[in-house]
Amino acid sequence: MYDVYVIENEMHELYFSSTNDLKRRLLEHQSHKNIATKGHDWTLVYYEAYQSETDARVREQAIKRFGGTQKHLKNRIARSRRSD
Repeated sequence: MYDVYVIENEMHELYFSSTNDLKRRLLEHQSHKNIATKGHDWTLVYYEAYQSETDARVREQAIKRFGGTQKHLKNRIARSRRSD
């Protein structure tokens, strides 16, 4: 299983990535082992699961590359928070 995930720091900045082991990857972010996310506290706010690594990578790149895709995902995350 492969996951595309979104984490958020205390400044409400979002970080988008993918992994084949979400629990391990989150621990790496939280223990500051990732240079891109070092120095902040991160919380998982969204993820999508894929059977194919290729599908997960394509989705990750679409989110990062296309502003409309990222905006749609940010809106989805915001709507899910309001329904809590």
